[in-house]
Amino acid sequence: MSTAVMSVRLPCEVKARLDALSSGTGRPASFYVIQALEEYLEDMEDIYAADKAYKQWQDDGFTTTSWADVKTEFGL
Repeated sequence: MSTAVMSVRLPCEVKARLDALSSGTGRPASFYVIQALEEYLEDMEDIYAADKAYKQWQDDGFTTTSWADVKTEFGL
């Protein structure tokens, strides 16, 4: 995996908490920053995908498909 450097300013209290966690667990602070960003990005991507799908559904006039039609279409 390739990496890139990014500089971020953190509030002092957040940095202190991150340092304490890092010190207490023996893991580098970057490990927790990466973990937090990955989780947050996943959540945000899901939110925006859901919002896009809802807007498309709205643009389509809130049309729905019956369960019977879904079963027929997919051979269930």
